[in-house]
Amino acid sequence: MSKPQEDDGKVRLDKWLWAARFYKTRQLAHEALELGRVLVNGERVKASRVAKEGDRLQLRINQLEYNVEVLALATQRRPAKEAQLLYRESAESIAAREERALLLKAEHASFPHGEGRPTKKARRDIARFKGSF
Repeated sequence: MSKPQEDDGKVRLDKWLWAARFYKTRQLAHEALELGRVLVNGERVKASRVAKEGDRLQLRINQLEYNVEVLALATQRRPAKEAQLLYRESAESIAAREERALLLKAEHASFPHGEGRPTKKARRDIARFKGSF
């Protein structure tokens, strides 16, 4: 019995997204495609779609957006340096993503941080205020 040929030039899109290190697991890549967080050439597609060189992908991961072009296909997950050779991100996308990341970081810093758990004295004061001793 022969082993099935998977590397015949066809790669599922969810597998490519995983191999290119956009998602930690193939399941997460599959779910992102099913939920419409990944668009291929401006269209919503299924996870089983075959990725092709030259495809333009719009990815929304958390609150950041990536616009990338597929340069090469891969079925195996390789180190990050090698994974970056599989795609090219547009300069506008990089600038917009970095600006959004800075905005989110500034927004997070502006939230007031709680003082934590009340001390024993503070709990007594709260109890006294509520009228229960």
